[in-house]
Parts: sequence; structure tokens; C-alpha cells
Amino acid sequence: MDSEAQFSQKANSSFTMDDFAKALEKHDYQFQKGQVVNGRVFQLDPDGAYVDIGGKSSAFVPRDEASLRTVTDLSEILPLNENLEFLIIRDQDAEGQVTLSRKQLEIQHIWDRLAQMQENSQTTQVRVINVNKGGVTVNVQGLRGFIPRSHLVERDNLEALKGQSLNAGFLEVNKSNNKLILSQRIATRSASFSTLEVNQLVLGKISGIKPFGVFVDLDGTSALLHIKQISQKFIENLEKVFQVGQPIKAIIIDLDEGKGRVALSTRVLENFPGEMLENMDEVMASAEARAERAKNKVSE
Repeated sequence: MDSEAQFSQKANSSFTMDDFAKALEKHDYQFQKGQVVNGRVFQLDPDGAYVDIGGKSSAFVPRDEASLRTVTDLSEILPLNENLEFLIIRDQDAEGQVTLSRKQLEIQHIWDRLAQMQENSQTTQVRVINVNKGGVTVNVQGLRGFIPRSHLVERDNLEALKGQSLNAGFLEVNKSNNKLILSQRIATRSASFSTLEVNQLVLGKISGIKPFGVFVDLDGTSALLHIKQISQKFIENLEKVFQVGQPIKAIIIDLDEGKGRVALSTRVLENFPGEMLENMDEVMASAEARAERAKNKVSE
């Protein structure tokens, strides 16, 4: 037997099954990074807390992992002998001690809650903490988010938004790459959308004239009155019929909150083809009665 084989045989025989069991005991394999565990705080130190999580050795929560909020008194955040949930953020060290966090667990819960809010098209209050060319950085329930300039209602003087609270909807909630993008315009839109419904007569102002139709501002929500929905008669030039700033009454014929689309019609208010072109004032003056009649026709 050569010396290498003798050495390996000797090494094998000197490391018994008992030694193996003892080595395993030092390492508690039931606890791994990323796992949520229940634990009881049994000792507080200036730099953190020791927690019994039922393993063969204690676990430790560093002071800056105790909470998402600023910690002044650790015993308020981690009361002694109370059972709490923790997230394991570091595997066992040489002494078999794992590192825990309440803060990271709170952050996980917030991401989950925000994802749920996005799914339900809900909005949330955010506070503007910083401003740059592209938009504003905001505090969203303790997390850092961003609202692009194009999704702000006030786009010209961003500095004035610092420290302000805004109502915002969600564009992107992505926990895996810490991407949290919001929109103030979505929130404004959904607030106005909640008051709108199909077949409703609305009053707005013409905000733009295009070859295919006119845009109507309904209290901050933009709606389209398509050229085919203005009159039962063909219209050659919309600029001869309307002017920007002109008030107009119309019926909502379609709503798509997801895409932010509102479609309007005035042709359903006409008593005869071309009435909107020949006598718009009369159509507008009796729009309520005409809208009621149009609604009854639809339900018949």
C-alpha cells in the first residue's frame, strides 16, 4: 500500500461517525437564508437582540435590522419574551448563529401589499423626497419609488413638489429588481373615472381639434368625440364647426379605465341628421331631455 493510500485510510478511520454527528450538531440545517421563522427575544444589547428560534444555538438581530422605522428604544420594537416573526438574512456562522431581520420582513410585506394594490388598480399617498430632471423620488410606505416627469400633474416646477404628499397609482412594482414606478396622472384619472359611466350626459370643454375628432376635457379627464359620433350627417371640416375652449354636452358611449379612454357622442342627441351642424345651440339647450330619450331607446 503506498503512503497516499495509508494516509487516506488513517484519515478515514480517525473521523468516526460520532465525530460526524457532532459536526452536524454544530450546524443547524433547518435554518437557511430567506426563511421566515418564529422566535422569542431573550436578551437585548446596545447593538442588537438575541433570539431563541428553537435551534441548537441562538440567533441575532442587529440593531439596524430591527425595524424599517428609526429605532430609539430597542425594547419597544423587540419586547423581551414576545414571540415575533423574523427573516433569516445570513446563514449560520462558525458558532452556528444565524442573523435575523424584522426590517427585511417588513419590506417584503410592503412589496407584496403594493403588488396587490397595483393588481386592484388602487392608489396610495406618497411623499416627495427628492427631485431630478427625469421626475421625483418618493417615499411609498417606507420604500423608495419614482414618478417620471411625464406622469406628474405639475411638470414645470418640480422643486415646489419637495416635501409634498401626492396621490399616485402604480406603473411598475417589481420586488426582484427593486423597481417601484408610480404615476400621479393615473391616480387623477381613476378619481375622475369613478364618477363616469356609460350613457351619462357630461359637460366638458373642447381642448383640441384633430381631423378625426375633437378632444373634450371633462374635469381633468380627456375624452374623444370622434368625427363619426358628432352628427348623423358627414362633416367636412371640424374647425368650421367647433373652437377650442367651447363648452359642449355629450353622452358617454364607451369607457376603458385601463387605457384611460372615454368615447363621447352627440349624434345620439340629434332629432334629425345634421341638427348638430345646423342648430347646435338648440341641441345643447335641450341635451338633458334628449339624453333621457336616447337612454330609453337603448334600454328598449
